[in-house]
Amino acid sequence: MSNNELLAVIENMEKERGISRESLIQMVESALMSASKKSIGPLRDMRVDVDRNTFDIKAYSKLEVVETVTSRQTEISLSEARRLKADAQIGDLVEVQIPARTFGRIAAQTAKQAIFQKIRQAEKEIILKEYKDRVGDIVNGTILRLERSDVILDLGRVEAIMPYQEQVRTEDYQPGDRIRGFVLSVLDHPSGYHIVISRSHPNFVKRLFELEISEIADKTVEIKSIAREAGYRTKIAVASNDEKVDPVGACVGMRGMRVKNIVRELSGEKIDIVRWHEDVKTYATNALAPAKLSKLSIDPDTRSILVIVDADQLSLAIGKRGQNARLTSKLMGWKIDIQRDKDDISFEEKVAQAVETLAQIKGIDSNRAEKLVKAGFLTVEGIVEADLSDLSDVAGLDAETAKAIQEAAVAHQQEALTPKTDSETST
Repeated sequence: MSNNELLAVIENMEKERGISRESLIQMVESALMSASKKSIGPLRDMRVDVDRNTFDIKAYSKLEVVETVTSRQTEISLSEARRLKADAQIGDLVEVQIPARTFGRIAAQTAKQAIFQKIRQAEKEIILKEYKDRVGDIVNGTILRLERSDVILDLGRVEAIMPYQEQVRTEDYQPGDRIRGFVLSVLDHPSGYHIVISRSHPNFVKRLFELEISEIADKTVEIKSIAREAGYRTKIAVASNDEKVDPVGACVGMRGMRVKNIVRELSGEKIDIVRWHEDVKTYATNALAPAKLSKLSIDPDTRSILVIVDADQLSLAIGKRGQNARLTSKLMGWKIDIQRDKDDISFEEKVAQAVETLAQIKGIDSNRAEKLVKAGFLTVEGIVEADLSDLSDVAGLDAETAKAIQEAAVAHQQEALTPKTDSETST
């Protein structure tokens, strides 16, 4: 490698890669020394020196002063040594320059490859150091290729990896696609890639909100908590540090444009923006909206919340495959148990219950019970207090049947009111 060629390489690397000239020269010296040792064999205390001005390359090694030289690579005669060092003595080590013809036998290509390898390593370390400061940021990249189940991205100056577990299952990744990702870590990865990118991490959504919503960026609105099932739904709890600013409205934006931009980046993932509140009951009510809650009780010791809802609100509160309840639990850090209000039943359920109750009375079968309920006689008390004519006319029963049914109802009522003896209870 000529002086001019070496100078051109160093100047190019210094300008385009941002590596200092001194660092590059030191890399060259190290690489040349490694290549020299492979070419001319082991030498004692060998060093390579590159002139900082002329870029002349010189190599030196220390030889032992001996009376009779048996190895030119490791020994030097006393007379030769004293030409270099006047006071040299037998057993001393004298540094000598390796002859140009010997040094020239080093394969130029080997040295060149070693130099570029050193430069690439230095460049990689500089870039990794830069990205260590960007952990938690969002970066743009182009998909280069798919390696097994991992996605390899080009971030411009370095490649990154998006492992399978950091991908969104509902998204399709193809080479050439431009995507954004969250810098999860800058560490040694088993694949050899150091920069790990994620699109499934909850903090990816959090950073998108910080970039899109100016009120979050300037701390007027604060993100209190976030829970995500990537590709499907995210719940994010926000609070305002300024009573004049509505945190939910600030995140939604005019005509929903702010949150729509984030949803678009997330390929249509649903986002619920929840108003955070220090009161657990209020917070839970906000988080489970739009479902309307009938009752809500909390147990601070077990950090659990029991939610009671009407029948028509149950599926809404729980969500598809339990997603709404599950995300609310993650968002709040409390266990959520959602149950239907047992007192709230539909008309059809009330009719069925009334028929079942009347059919249990001796003397009233299921057909007669159904006729009575449809006629409006839903309870034993209602039958007992009714006029026989009403039972006959309204329920469509003949007089004899109506009387038998009323007598059966009276007997059932009296039996229910009569206390049982110990023997009856034991049996």
